[in-house]
Amino acid sequence: MVGRFFRKQGEQAPEPHAVEEVPSPVLTVEAQAAPEVDMVSERVNLHRFLLDKINLTVLDTLETVQLHDELRPMVRDYLKIQNVALNARELDSLVSDLADEMLGLGPIEPLLKDDSIADILIVGPKTVYIERYGKLLLTDVRFKDERHLLRIINKIVASVGRRVDEASPLVDARLADGSRVNVAIRPIAVDGPQVSIRKFSRRPFNLSTLVSKGALPEGMAQLLAAAVEGKVSMLISGGTGSGKTTMLNALSGFIPHEERLVTIEDAAELQLQQKHVVRMETRPPTLEGKGEVTQRDLVKNALRMRPDRIIIGEVRGGEAFDMLQAMNTGHEGSMSTIHANNTRDAMSRLEQMVGMAGMPMSQLSIRSQISSAIHMVLQLNRMRDGSRRVTAISELTGLEGEVIQIQDIMRYNRVGVDENGRIFGEFRATGIRPRFLQEIATIGLKVDPKIFDPTVKQ
Repeated sequence: MVGRFFRKQGEQAPEPHAVEEVPSPVLTVEAQAAPEVDMVSERVNLHRFLLDKINLTVLDTLETVQLHDELRPMVRDYLKIQNVALNARELDSLVSDLADEMLGLGPIEPLLKDDSIADILIVGPKTVYIERYGKLLLTDVRFKDERHLLRIINKIVASVGRRVDEASPLVDARLADGSRVNVAIRPIAVDGPQVSIRKFSRRPFNLSTLVSKGALPEGMAQLLAAAVEGKVSMLISGGTGSGKTTMLNALSGFIPHEERLVTIEDAAELQLQQKHVVRMETRPPTLEGKGEVTQRDLVKNALRMRPDRIIIGEVRGGEAFDMLQAMNTGHEGSMSTIHANNTRDAMSRLEQMVGMAGMPMSQLSIRSQISSAIHMVLQLNRMRDGSRRVTAISELTGLEGEVIQIQDIMRYNRVGVDENGRIFGEFRATGIRPRFLQEIATIGLKVDPKIFDPTVKQ
């Protein structure tokens, strides 16, 4: 067993004392100051050391108990040389954690378990960045070599029935917890495999949490909650990493639980809080180029599944046409996200996507469909300091000539930057009351009129 598990005699491997003891940026300043949390840094260094000792080709053939037995003496010797004292229970816990990492996703398992990390960005086997609190940080985490990284990548994509190879070097996948994964390998990725993991909180953010974090004020939250419950169809617009999916998850909490929801995504990541949710995701073609299932296929199929609302994780192509058809034919309250820098850009992009469906429609007809299907656009932006905020809530009021009319209900105005580099500003109403208020009032939903007062800071 030992001969198969560890490196062969004569192979070069660093001794425990040669492991570089550089504090891992994965720790916060407060965590580094606390002795009981320093084991996170030691686990990173220990994992790096074990990678040079372990024969990865037989790792997946070992039972958990066997792996524990092989790791325990190595971990004990390492800790002794590094002068780290642990009792028997702590040693067993550390060995168990290391075994989970090795049987799981290897060196990045500690990062996946850290709830303060939002993104994990792997740039080849020797470089791993994280995003914490809106800032990118370089970590000491590394893979043994490119083959080791590819082994972890294949474990991820195989778990959701996808593949990645030279013929298909790009793939979207997800982890068991719903985190989104994008992979690019050679020959597309010139410098080796590139992996981007967008993590999501184990507890989905609710609207109250987003208010407490300063993403939007209480008045905005009250209006959005009433709009969702009142089946106002909306589009959530924003750039990459602006928090669109987080906002969609939070807003879903106000959909009545007796409704039937159908979600459509490239990689299932939404964490809706209802009981009756049908989740569907696209499928790439096989090696023979057959069997592909696109978002448009799923939207068409969803219409036959008796949904009360259809929620599309992100609209990006011809499915935009089918989404608008659904919103205009009895599926009010449906929602989707779109990549755009502002509300007007979102409408332009949506118009282009409808055109991708290849339907014989004039520009006026497309704009008429958009203005009648979508009632509200929520614009999100990621600020330079890493914070994410709702910067506008806008209402579509119809067509004037051939132009879609959009009026802002609430806006975020940037004021300046404080001494710590943090952007500060204020949320204010424009004084315009949305037209859908009268309609949702007929079902008993009321919004405090004071939130529309432009003289009041939200």
